[in-house]
Amino acid sequence: MPKIARQIIQKAVQQKQYQLLEPQAKELIEAFGIPTTRHSLVYSVKEAVLAANSIGYPVVMKVVSPDVLHKTDYGGVRLNVKNGDEVEYGYEGILKNVKKKVPDARIIGILVEEMATPSTEVIIGGLRDPQFGPAVMFGIGGIFVEVYKDASFRIAPVDEFEAIDMINEIKGAKILKGFRGAEAVDIAALAQAIVHISDIMVSINEIKEIDLNPVLVYLKGIKAVDVRIILSERIEGV
Repeated sequence: MPKIARQIIQKAVQQKQYQLLEPQAKELIEAFGIPTTRHSLVYSVKEAVLAANSIGYPVVMKVVSPDVLHKTDYGGVRLNVKNGDEVEYGYEGILKNVKKKVPDARIIGILVEEMATPSTEVIIGGLRDPQFGPAVMFGIGGIFVEVYKDASFRIAPVDEFEAIDMINEIKGAKILKGFRGAEAVDIAALAQAIVHISDIMVSINEIKEIDLNPVLVYLKGIKAVDVRIILSERIEGV
């Protein structure tokens, strides 16, 4: 397991933090080779503007708080922020909204990240089943994951050939391979990401559940936009 991943898990467990903050979750999957959006955790308006200028506009801004898990519901997200003035407005607006709706929320900072180019959305996940142990899943992602329930599952560890089988198994596979004249997306990169999630679930026993949704799939490469990692509340040690 990468050293940085172990450090993230150890810190969370010591603090009895059973869901990783988004910057922690993204740092962990990056350590395993899964690409994600460029991002920076900032603590002031000035830092937010500098981060946005460095990342490049437009950007997304999100509150980072262990007490605000559904950020959009509490006004904790700003999309398509186009310039420095909008960054300042967004920063102050997020803090105002969250403090109004969740007065006791511990606000760690604001996450400034690139607004990824839209593309086909999939979900890649991992879970720890009480009977079968670590498992991985793959399906059409974004808002459609709840509607179509089109997903495949495997017990971990999973190799690249099994990952490709998982991709081919879902009904939406035809969308990924090029449908009605559209170009096929990067199936190899998707398969590698599934294998990496398998590696995470096998090597980090503390992780109960991991969701990458959506993962944007391009003609070349992928990008995990939102990452959620839940730890087990029954951990005998680190």
